[in-house]
Formats: sequence, C-alpha cells, structure tokens
Amino acid sequence: MIEVLVVDDDIRVARVNAAYVEKVPGFHVAGEAHSAGEALRLLEALPGLDLVLLDHCLPDETGLAVVQEMRRRGHRADVIMVTAARDVSTVQAAMRQGALHYLVKPFTFAGLRAKLEAYARLRRTLDGGGEAEQADVDRIFGALSAPSEPGLPKGHSPATADLVRRCLMNAEVPLSAQEIAERTGVSRQTAQRYLKLLERTGRARLTLRYGDAGRPEHRYVWAARV
Repeated sequence: MIEVLVVDDDIRVARVNAAYVEKVPGFHVAGEAHSAGEALRLLEALPGLDLVLLDHCLPDETGLAVVQEMRRRGHRADVIMVTAARDVSTVQAAMRQGALHYLVKPFTFAGLRAKLEAYARLRRTLDGGGEAEQADVDRIFGALSAPSEPGLPKGHSPATADLVRRCLMNAEVPLSAQEIAERTGVSRQTAQRYLKLLERTGRARLTLRYGDAGRPEHRYVWAARV
C-alpha cells in the first residue's frame, strides 16, 4: 500500500480528499493534518509515509515551507501540491523545491485518481531499479503528466465544467440550475446541462424541493456532502 498524508487547512476538504484517496486501489490514508506544524509532527510520527498531498495555504506556514522543512529533516516522502494557489511564482517554486506535481483546486475525484494512478505507475517503474535508457527516462519524467480530467462529452467546455463544479463544491446548501446560472454567469440551460453531467458521473446528487403547488424544484448538492 502507498501510505498518504493529506494536509489541508479546511477539515471538510481534508476529509473529502482523504475519502477520494481511499477509493483508489493501492492507496491508504495514514493521517490528516490541518496545519504546517501538525503535518511535520505526523511526518515524524509516521516514518513509512510515501506521499504527501499538500495544501499551500496553511494557517501557520505555507505548504512550500513545509516541503523545505521536510527535506531539511531528511524526510523523503514525495509531494503533490493540492491547492487553490494559481500564481505562477508559487507553481515555479513548488517545482524547484521538488514537488512531483501541482493539482489546482477545485478538482474532481477523477482528476485526483489520474494523478494517484500515475504516481503508482511511477513508483513501480522506479522500484524496478537497474539502468535507464532514454525511453525509460522519458517515461519516468512524463509519468505524472496524465490529464487531470477524463475527456468531457462532445460539446462540453472544460472551463465551464470547472466553473459549475467549483460553484457547487463551495455551496453550503443545494442549488438549483437557476441559482448556479446566477452565480456563474452562464445560462440556466447551460447550468442544467453541466449539472446533469455531474449527476451522471456521481459527483453531484439530485434532491427535490416541494413548494405549495406545481412541479418539485430540482436542486443539486456536491456528492461529498451527502
């Protein structure tokens, strides 16, 4: 099993990410941390950790500072940054400090699963040892470059899918297609189409709200909330 430490300042997000990890065969969540200090303590307490899914925006330090301190202390666990920080300077710093990959929030289970499966393939390749030809080197360095999202159905935009998904993930209550449309700026018909896609792929759940008269209103909630 590949032992994983999930680090995120938001307890709810950490639990969702941990649940995602546990759904991928071959991976086990050894611990969750919600601050830099807690992450470093768990790294000391769990010497068998293989991989850290690391948020950048932590309450006491940045994720990059955690990576620096990990290496200073001799911890060799691999790191995949999982964060909403999108500025190029942070991405570049993560790369220079040895993060294997950088997964931008919000993401789907499919997106994280693709990275984890690629990481598992990378470990199998490296565990084989021996010498590497150029083709082997190219495969190793490209191992985590798998697409973070599976292909969308024809006629669907990745940017719009991300917009609708992010809106639903951040909502505290179930939302209707009209409410999604108002929050994202897309049309109601477009919001409905992407919500149905999220429902079909298991990432959103449909709920019904009954009013005084007429048909029940369709409302959607991010699947991790139910």
